[in-house]
Amino acid sequence: MNKNHREAATRTVQAHRENIQRSLQHRLEVARANGDENLVRMLEAEANYLR
Repeated sequence: MNKNHREAATRTVQAHRENIQRSLQHRLEVARANGDENLVRMLEAEANYLR
């Protein structure tokens, strides 16, 4: 059971990370579409931090 719990926790962490990255990518696309270069730079810095 402990191994199953660890595997579930690992999958949860991975899913959370993927959701954050997907959200960040969308926010970057919107900022670029709106021509908000300041926001683009901040979001790119956030993306680099998450890598």
